[in-house]
Amino acid sequence: MGTLAAQPDFDRTAATEGSAQATAAPLSRQSEAWRALAHAPDLGKPPRHADAAYEWFASKAVGAWPLSRRYRRLARRVLALESELAGLSAAAFQFHLRSWQTQARLRRLRTAADRVRALAAVREAGRRTLGLSAYPAQVAAALALLDGRMTEMATGEGKTLVAALAAVCVGWGGRGCHVITVNDYLAQRDAQWALPLFSLCGLTAAPLTGDTPPPERAAAYAADITYTTQKEAAADHLRDRLARRMARDRPGSMLASVLARQLGSPQPLVPAHPGVVMRGLEAAIVDEADSVLLDEAVTPLIISGQGNDPGRTQAFALAARHAARLRPDQHFQLDLRHRDLRLTRAGRSEIDRLGRDLPGPFRGERFRHEMFHQALTARHLYRRGDHYVVQEGKVVIIDQATGRLMPDRNWRAGLHQAIEAKENLEINHLQQTLASISFQRFFRHYRHLAGTTGTAWNDRAEIWRTYRLRTIRIATHRPCRRQHHRTKPVASQEAKWAAVVAATAQHHAAGRPALLGTRSVEDSETLSRGLAAAGLPHEVLNARSHEREADIVAQAGQAGRITVATNMAGRGTDIKLGPGVAELGGLVVIATDRHESPRVDRQLRGRAARQGEPGIALEVTSLDDHLLRRFAPRLRRLATACRPLLPTPALRVLIAFAQHRAARQTAHQRRQVQLQDEHLAEQVGF
Repeated sequence: MGTLAAQPDFDRTAATEGSAQATAAPLSRQSEAWRALAHAPDLGKPPRHADAAYEWFASKAVGAWPLSRRYRRLARRVLALESELAGLSAAAFQFHLRSWQTQARLRRLRTAADRVRALAAVREAGRRTLGLSAYPAQVAAALALLDGRMTEMATGEGKTLVAALAAVCVGWGGRGCHVITVNDYLAQRDAQWALPLFSLCGLTAAPLTGDTPPPERAAAYAADITYTTQKEAAADHLRDRLARRMARDRPGSMLASVLARQLGSPQPLVPAHPGVVMRGLEAAIVDEADSVLLDEAVTPLIISGQGNDPGRTQAFALAARHAARLRPDQHFQLDLRHRDLRLTRAGRSEIDRLGRDLPGPFRGERFRHEMFHQALTARHLYRRGDHYVVQEGKVVIIDQATGRLMPDRNWRAGLHQAIEAKENLEINHLQQTLASISFQRFFRHYRHLAGTTGTAWNDRAEIWRTYRLRTIRIATHRPCRRQHHRTKPVASQEAKWAAVVAATAQHHAAGRPALLGTRSVEDSETLSRGLAAAGLPHEVLNARSHEREADIVAQAGQAGRITVATNMAGRGTDIKLGPGVAELGGLVVIATDRHESPRVDRQLRGRAARQGEPGIALEVTSLDDHLLRRFAPRLRRLATACRPLLPTPALRVLIAFAQHRAARQTAHQRRQVQLQDEHLAEQVGF
């Protein structure tokens, strides 16, 4: 059908393929019109409007302590049934599970009492199959997921088991449940790990990754529980919409659909197009929900087809060659904070002179400036090893949130072709947009949406405003024993790497395993060279070594082990401590750079001291880091000049200010996406 394209920002024109979300008049939940709208396959939930005072109060008050206390009380009722269920024989317990599956099909577990008893049965099934008895915090989180909440659990508290318990209760309903994870590795791992539990409960489960061939995708979505990523689910949703649109465009198909509705036929008279793989968007349980629902929200997903314009391909190559002659501050001004550039008067004159040899219509002023703008953007704002890698002669995007490769995605508006020209690779033809949807809009299509993560509380207002999900905090099962050392700012990148190597050598001599978190592939390889020069054996986990991820993570907790990793070792990675490591102080996590979102830093620190184990977390940053250069350039220059006079707390405040500024900008971008989605719904709805 086409390829996926990643957009650095939202494109209003590309989103016109979306469907209506709102109606002209407000609808009550009891009305027939509401039920028709809620059950329409392609329509999202209508936005709920509220006055500003209520919106502010609700966004701040959601997830308050009475709600959390309610789930703790229900969790105690679940645990009180443990002895009763543990005494059942295998046959009697199997019959007990089937009875709850039947009730879920008929009554959908609407009351709290029903959910308590059903979850108690699922908990006992988990004990018999996985050897794990969910403790009160996990049971409370599973109950919250069944109520459609966003739950914050500390890292290492067993969110994978929580999602599996809730998925069983939802999957018993018979309409399918999607468990959304942040990458293919976790989708495959979690589905295989929980498969014995699902089998005992009478459910089928299947993972769906980017490598799943099209014939097997329909079977994966037909399973009761499907583990997949947000990119795969949204892409299949768009492809299904295109397939249904093609079926509707056939002669007589619209008339047949109208007759089916008038006759009250439960099945459409026009058979489903063979390209449709999904059976609907009933329920989704999102693991690492803040990454999926917030960090990915500013990147709309596009289904595109292959275009054919040889003249444009030649223009990209010529523009990339001429762009090397243009100089910063003379021909253009760089805006690192917004990742953009602005041509100067001298730059425009030089482009007019250099662009005379562009082919055909690209000699015109508009197309000429567009080509050079993309060429300069690719040359100065997108770095190899940080934003992309080159594999087998192709540009492969690196996901900035996870550090993983995204081989099936392209940048939009010619940026991907400009980077190919910059790297002297074969330039592919520009893609033609067929359908587009933002992740915010996609997840609002689900009738039941819930999520779990370790870092959602600080963004609970935005989660409520965007998805109408209340956020609750679940207390840890055991007290956290992490030793968190405060940030140590240094003057330069060289001093930072030297300090990281020295700290690593100190902990390595004590026998503790160390996880060194870096921002990019380039930084991980720079640190690797420093460790090798110091004679410290280590493993590197980044986008270039992702095929060895499982083996590297499995050994990362052994005594004396050193692992250098990008964000790939952040979310969803459970590093088991080796024998005797807990007595030495546990895993040591050293962060070498701050990220735009504090949640990413918290996720990295959360690899240490999981489930009551000991651990150490420390940070080493410099005044020359990417965060300060992009979001606080003037203050960074001032701090660099006054470095001997500034105390360490002042430098920490500067770093925190830059991070707050970055987080506020990304939140503003997500808000703009939401407003544009609502504006689009008002324009095309009827």
